Amino acid sequence: MPTKKPPFKIILGSSSKARREILSEMGYEFTIMTADIDEKSIRREKPEDLVMALAEAKADAIVKRLPTGGGLEEDDSTTLLITADTVVVYRGIIREKPTSEKEAREFIKGYSGSHAAVVGSVVVTNLATGKRCGGWDSAEVYFLEIPDEVIDSLIDEGITFNVAGGLMLEHPLTLPFVDAVVGSTDTVMGLSKALTEKLFLEAQ
Repeated sequence: MPTKKPPFKIILGSSSKARREILSEMGYEFTIMTADIDEKSIRREKPEDLVMALAEAKADAIVKRLPTGGGLEEDDSTTLLITADTVVVYRGIIREKPTSEKEAREFIKGYSGSHAAVVGSVVVTNLATGKRCGGWDSAEVYFLEIPDEVIDSLIDEGITFNVAGGLMLEHPLTLPFVDAVVGSTDTVMGLSKALTEKLFLEAQ
């Protein structure tokens, strides 16, 4: 996709490779900053409330580290900061990144022949005006039976520890066992394109 030339600069407040790829696919150039917050210290009962609270906390942490005025350079252009968070909901239980090999195995085995919901938030902060807009989106993923050797390979690779619910839809080992996605694939991967575009317009 050709690079867009929007009337604003973008900071992606995330270290997620999938989010970087999605934003690049959308045609945007951006710089990256990470929030480095203690996500476990922020708790909410509803997944929608949790992902919104986490995305907002990430934005707050990054804004505090920026020079006064918000921009990375001294010029008049608007800079929009994107922060996001994603959780998996399996049988009503919120799942974040697995913290152990045992938990990762339990998570992935649970999806085998079953399904899970993914809830993802996007928050866009206009660093020039302080205006902040946010929202969340959700999708359902249905899986075929996932063989134990595939689960072993995913865990050995270690990437499963870096993603919500240990679930990386686009991974070449996972993809053959995805039966259906109800909703948008980019929501499952961590950044809803439609929601991001909508919030860009609202935040300007």
